Amino acid sequence: MPKMTARDSLSDFQIRFAQEADVSTILRLICELAEYERAPNEVVATEGELRKVLFGTHPAAEVLLATDAGELVGFALFFHNFSTWMGRRGLYLEDLFVRPALRGKGYGRALLVRLAQIAEERDCGRMEWAVLDWNEPAIQFYRKLGAVPMEEWTVFRLTRDGISSLAEANEKKTGAD
Repeated sequence: MPKMTARDSLSDFQIRFAQEADVSTILRLICELAEYERAPNEVVATEGELRKVLFGTHPAAEVLLATDAGELVGFALFFHNFSTWMGRRGLYLEDLFVRPALRGKGYGRALLVRLAQIAEERDCGRMEWAVLDWNEPAIQFYRKLGAVPMEEWTVFRLTRDGISSLAEANEKKTGAD
């Protein structure tokens, strides 16, 4: 018997773009994601900051919310990046989260399908995201969808302190220049 997906089995399932009134819901889901990723104390975002960066003059990202019969199921937060080699933008998925008790019903797949549709509508050349190396269920899930890991790439990050230090640095030449 084929596995039922959220769309097959639940007539009240929907995915919609978040609106400014959803900011508290978005923050709650971000906190739940941080808990799942073993980093609950690392969330410093506030409703005010999210309102500004998601719904202000120059939104930095977009959010899809998934609900079923009015119950919040999960979310996807994404933004556009750019490929110089392709000469077109891509869709970068920053966060995909389905509440743990509701997994295995097709909600995550449905969110990714909707993101792929958005990427096609916006003529994106690719979709990308990162996954924690210990999250084997997610890795297997993504592989089943046809996604491939970019194992030859290493992600680098500067935090706020690192950004400030670099911004204030003299234009010294180093051996790596």
